[in-house]
Amino acid sequence: MSGFDLSTLEAIIAERARSDAAESWTARLFSAGMEKAAKKMGEEAVETVIAAVTQDRKALVSESADLLYHWLVVLAMAGVELDEVMAELQSRTGRSGVAEKAARGKTPESRA
Repeated sequence: MSGFDLSTLEAIIAERARSDAAESWTARLFSAGMEKAAKKMGEEAVETVIAAVTQDRKALVSESADLLYHWLVVLAMAGVELDEVMAELQSRTGRSGVAEKAARGKTPESRA
């Protein structure tokens, strides 16, 4: 794979957010506001779950790409940089998921 990664996509989203909404889906999402962008992210999340449950590999790849794109749009609209999320994930790698959730007062059972 080339050097394409989420940081590259984040930069593309920032650039396209400033472009003409008539020519850019990203600019349209920014113009429509957070509610529209977040709803679209939610739709993509549901479609990703459906693809996973139905074991449709091709759809899972495609819907995951859509989800990651819309997630990054929402982050950008909220002023949250990908590095902040990555730092949070990195801070969690020193302990197990069970211990991390317990530290936040969440148990696997409370998520059901």
